Amino acid sequence: MIGDVTELAVPRASLGEGPCWDAKAGALYWTDIPAHRVHRLTGDGTHTDWDTGQPVGAVVPRAGGGLVLAARDGFLAMDPGTGSLRMLAAVEPDIPGNRMNDGACDRAGRFFAGTMACDESPGAGALYLLAADHQVTRLVAGVGISNGIGWSPDDRRMYYIDSLTYRVDLFDYEPGTGAIGNRRMFASLGAGEVMPDGLAVDSEGSVWVALWGGSEIRCYAPDGGLTLSVDIPAANVTSCAFGGPDLRTLYITTAGPGRSGGALFACQVAVAGLPANPYRG
Repeated sequence: MIGDVTELAVPRASLGEGPCWDAKAGALYWTDIPAHRVHRLTGDGTHTDWDTGQPVGAVVPRAGGGLVLAARDGFLAMDPGTGSLRMLAAVEPDIPGNRMNDGACDRAGRFFAGTMACDESPGAGALYLLAADHQVTRLVAGVGISNGIGWSPDDRRMYYIDSLTYRVDLFDYEPGTGAIGNRRMFASLGAGEVMPDGLAVDSEGSVWVALWGGSEIRCYAPDGGLTLSVDIPAANVTSCAFGGPDLRTLYITTAGPGRSGGALFACQVAVAGLPANPYRG
C-alpha cells in the first residue's frame, strides 16, 4: 500500500509546514515558517522560493490567480511573478505575540487557518475562517497550537488538530455555510513531546496524521481506528498532502533539528487523496 519514503532534492527547511498540491499548476507549495519562505516544486523538479518577510504557516492557490498565505499578520495575497504581498485581512493585530499556523480551504473556497502563541502558551490561539468577501470569523477560541484541517469526502465532517490536546477532533460541518458544531474526539495520539501536527484526508475518508516528535505518519479509518503507520526518517513530522497527477503521491514536510530534519519527503500510496481547494475570494 505504501512505497519507499524518499527525500526530494530541495533545500531543507528550519520548520517545513503546510504542503498543498496545486493541480492546475502541477506544483507542490509549502512553507518554512521561521525562515519566512514559500517554496514551490513543479513536476519537472524545478524549485522556486519567495521571501515573505514574516513567519508564514500555510499557502493555498487562489482561484483568480496567485496564492494566499496565512502569515504572522493575517491572510495575505501573493503574486508569484513578483513576490509582492497584499493584506486581505488582518488577524489578531492586537496580539503581537501570536502568529498564524496551518490552514486549508474547503470545497466552497473558504480559507480556514488558526493562530498560536510564538512561545506556545496554551489557549492563546484561535481558529478563523476567511470568507470570499475577505471577512474573518473566529470559530474556536482557546486554541494551543492550531494545526491540521481537512474535510470528509461528503463534506459533512471537518477534522481539526490543536496539537496541545494530543488528539484529532471532529466537527459536524455544514458545507453551505461553513458552520461547524458538535466537536468531539476522533483519535487520541501522542504524549509529552510527541503530538499530532498536520493532516490530510484521502478519497476513501481515511485521515493521515503527521506526528511531531514521533517520526511517522499515522492513517486512521473513518471510524477512528488506526490502520497504518508510515515510518519517516526525521523526528519532527509536521504535515502531509496528496499530490501528483493522480493524487497518489503523499508529500511529507518535516522540521529540524536532527537526522533529515527539515527535509521534504514523498512516497507512493495505493489510494488517491482528495484534491486541495483554492481560495475563491
